Amino acid sequence: MATAAAGKRKPVFVKVDQLKPGTAGHTLVAKVLSSKTVLQKGRPGAVAGPAARPTRIAECLIGDETGCILFTARNEQVDLMKPDSTVIIRNAKIDMFKGSMRLAVDKWGRIEVTEPTSFDVKEDNNLSLVEYELVNVSEE
Repeated sequence: MATAAAGKRKPVFVKVDQLKPGTAGHTLVAKVLSSKTVLQKGRPGAVAGPAARPTRIAECLIGDETGCILFTARNEQVDLMKPDSTVIIRNAKIDMFKGSMRLAVDKWGRIEVTEPTSFDVKEDNNLSLVEYELVNVSEE
């Protein structure tokens, strides 16, 4: 594999239908279809500083022309994931929640709002509706 002089890899953009459980390092362009706040709480007793910031979590349905998936947005990410906006999600990972996939970005990734795209989201292929079962493979 050829590496760039600066050691940075050029991001390879993936499509939603290529996402698989237990994978990470995904960069993709997606359209935000909806956003629903699932948790919003302040920290009792915190007066100032980082601890006083409320925790916000929203589940956002995002997708591209191949499918859609639920994205778990945390805190400042919630403000970027507005319905109808187009985002570039860098270095995202797949989290499993109750047997289904969720896309998330931790401190190593980022979300950028970008120019609107021309694609129509394939809403009838929602990867978060697929249930996975953890199968332990015994090594003989």
